[in-house]
This record gives sequence, C-alpha cells and structure tokens, in this order.
Amino acid sequence: MHFEQLVENIKKRREMLKVNQETLAEVAGVGLRTLKQFESGKGNPTLMTVHKLADALGLELCLQVKKM
Repeated sequence: MHFEQLVENIKKRREMLKVNQETLAEVAGVGLRTLKQFESGKGNPTLMTVHKLADALGLELCLQVKKM
C-alpha cells in the first residue's frame, strides 16, 4: 500500500466513525497539527504515529518489506 492510500484509508475510517480530528488526536495521543498534516498528505509521520492513529480507529497495520 502506498502512503497516499494509507492516508486515505485512515481519513475515511475517521469520517465513517464520525470522529473529528481533535477527538482522534486526543484518543490516539498525537498532536492535532500532526494529524492535520498527515491527513493532508504533508509531513512525515513516524511509524509509531501511524500505528497510534490506526489503533485508535480499530484498524490493523500490516507491513510488507520488499527484498532488495
């Protein structure tokens, strides 16, 4: 999954659950500015930040590592 798809999936899930950005940021333990940047496709969130957002929304992250 590409980063853009990840952003879109998390944003859609938040909207589906009718959770505003402020509430999600608080529940996930991330900054509101960080969440806003993430949802706009800007910034460079850590894997931990993405995991916190996904977890707060009841989503599971599956990482795939490509062999080089």
